[in-house]
Amino acid sequence: MAVQPPPADQRIVIENVAIATVDANDTEYARGHVVILGNRIESVGNGPAPQWLDNVVRRINGEGHLITPGLVNTHHHFYQWITRGLAQDSILFDWLVALYPIWSRIDDRLVHAASQGSAAALLKSGCTTASDHHYVFPQGGGDILGASIEAVGELGMRFTALRGSMSRGKSDGGLPPDFAVEKTEDILIASEAAVDRWHDSSFGSMLHVAIAPCSPFSVTTDLMREAAELARRKGVRLHTHGSEAAEEEQFCKELFGMGPTDYFESVGWLGEDVWMAHCVHMNDSDIAKFAETGTGVAHCPSSNARLAAGIARVPDMLTAGVPVGLGVDGTASNESGELGTELRNALLINRLHGRPDALTARSALRLGTMGGARVLGRQNEIGSIEVGKLADLALWKIDGIMHSSIADPVAALTMGALPPLATLFVNGNAVVEKGNLTTVNEDQIALACARAAKELASRV
Repeated sequence: MAVQPPPADQRIVIENVAIATVDANDTEYARGHVVILGNRIESVGNGPAPQWLDNVVRRINGEGHLITPGLVNTHHHFYQWITRGLAQDSILFDWLVALYPIWSRIDDRLVHAASQGSAAALLKSGCTTASDHHYVFPQGGGDILGASIEAVGELGMRFTALRGSMSRGKSDGGLPPDFAVEKTEDILIASEAAVDRWHDSSFGSMLHVAIAPCSPFSVTTDLMREAAELARRKGVRLHTHGSEAAEEEQFCKELFGMGPTDYFESVGWLGEDVWMAHCVHMNDSDIAKFAETGTGVAHCPSSNARLAAGIARVPDMLTAGVPVGLGVDGTASNESGELGTELRNALLINRLHGRPDALTARSALRLGTMGGARVLGRQNEIGSIEVGKLADLALWKIDGIMHSSIADPVAALTMGALPPLATLFVNGNAVVEKGNLTTVNEDQIALACARAAKELASRV
């Protein structure tokens, strides 16, 4: 059962806390307050909270803490939680070939366990909103998308469920085995049904649905075109993988006679309602087209490093005006599963080209908050600490031995070790307290995931 929002007239007051609002002016307070009313932010500012407040059900002394917007994860594959640690030294295409036969044996019960493991890791690292790109739907696998939605709802995370798909099997020049793909007609019917069943476009919605064919090398051109038409008819967003590896560029040129970005443009896949995962191998023309059309990017630094894919040109994208957020990617290529650690990894990796100001502590935080909110089309609801926005907030403890001597609270979060998470609010509910989940039993999730991993391995 999904976690319900708190009563609309109840207040939570957080005081004496360092605040990084990530608003348009990057407003910060060294010692300020945040007031939550129901599931919204009622007040934020310097000094103590207003004295007239009534119905205060909880007061938090934020001394020694930093409060930020909850982190936003723009790309993930939750089901991969139960296939971590495999194909450890492979590049993308070899890694996919090794793992597709395993993933193709999943079902809704295993996906439920894996989704709870993935969502738990995200919440415990400060993530309040996540998108999950699921594209493997074996025949007889049951209600796989419904299983992930149910699993995440039980933990209380804000969620964008991506109805993915694969239609180009190995016999058609794709990478997945033929038994792992679906027919285009079946994909479109299932995608529309998912939108009709689950998508909630209202302000404060806990659940969005987007349409997300897997990648240019695993779906047909007809599916790409028809998926874009369907999404725009239903008023939902579009997502896929793009320009992740050098091999993909070669694949697209051989198959379509053009590179990935030009291919996306040819099938109607550039626009403000679209975001792509990775975008590592982008030239100046590609970046310009993304900027002109408002097409977003999910930057996944750890996964790109794990698969030796390369370093995305994030500073150049930001300079051009491309919307960029952070993503964990699947935990079969980023075994930590944490979004909080991606702040530091993004900052460091993007300086490897010799530019010490390529990403700053604050631009890294913006990538993980407002950047992600913009990529998911939710910048008016989440991503910053502003009056009227949803109470999705992370309270980080920065006065311990690992952080107390770091002069700048934001640098403590984005340059130091990931700080302990004191409290995580989603929709006004405290879903993490002192680093522990409040809505489910972590030991039970760990046991279920271990069993699911063993069962899936035994099916191959």
